[in-house]
Amino acid sequence: MHRLQGLRGRISYDNTGAVGAQTWRHVKFVEQTPEPGFGGNAPEMNSWSFSSDVCKHCENAGCLEACPTGAIVRTEFGGVFVQPDICNGCGYCVVACPFGVVERHESDGRAFKCTFCYDRQKVGLKPACAKACPTESIKFGEIGELRQDAEKRIAQLKDRGMQDIQFYDASDTSVGGTHAMFIVRGDPRQYNLPPNPEVPTVYLQKAWRSSAIGALMLLGGAIAAFMMDGNGRRG
Repeated sequence: MHRLQGLRGRISYDNTGAVGAQTWRHVKFVEQTPEPGFGGNAPEMNSWSFSSDVCKHCENAGCLEACPTGAIVRTEFGGVFVQPDICNGCGYCVVACPFGVVERHESDGRAFKCTFCYDRQKVGLKPACAKACPTESIKFGEIGELRQDAEKRIAQLKDRGMQDIQFYDASDTSVGGTHAMFIVRGDPRQYNLPPNPEVPTVYLQKAWRSSAIGALMLLGGAIAAFMMDGNGRRG
C-alpha cells in the first residue's frame, strides 16, 4: 500500500514510476471515475485499466533528427537505437521526443531508452516484453497484421459495451507513424499518448544553427591562433 496522491484508495499497482533511463517499459495503473448516470441517481462506477508505456520508435523520430553525433540510428528492423558508446550526453534527444520517453542517465549523462530488443531481433527472437507477457497484451509482428488484429479486438470490445475504445495511431501526425501502437479506452492523454504528437522541428533548426555558429567560431579562433607565432606575430 502506498500513500500516492490521485488514487482514492491510496493503493497503487505501479511499481516503476515512469519511463526513464533505467525503466524502458512502464506499466501504469489508470483509474477512471465517470460522471453519475442519467438523472444523477445512478451510483458512481469506477473503472480501471493498466497502460504499458514504452518508446514508440517513430518513423520521423525527433530524437534521431536531433542527435548531433550520429549516436541514434534506425535499425534494419525499424527500431530507433541509441549507441551508448557514441552518445555524448548533450540531451538534444530528450527535448526532441514528443512522448517524453528518452532520459539521460544520472551517472554519466548519456541517453538511454527502449532498444526494441535489437540484440534479440538480430538472432531471430521477439522482444522480451512480448515474450514475457502472459496475457498477450503485448504483441509483436508485422504492422499490417497487428492492425488487423487491433481492428478485430476493438470490434469485440465495442460489442461488449466499451464504446470509448479506440486505436491510437500517429500516422497522420508529424511523427509519421510509430512501431508501437496501442488500443486504449477513453482519453489517450491519460496513457501518455498525446492526440497530436509533434516533432519540434523549430527547436531542432535552432539547435543545429547554434551548433553550427559555435563550430565556426571555434574554427575561426583556431585559424587565428595558428597564424600567430609565440610572440604574437603573424606567420
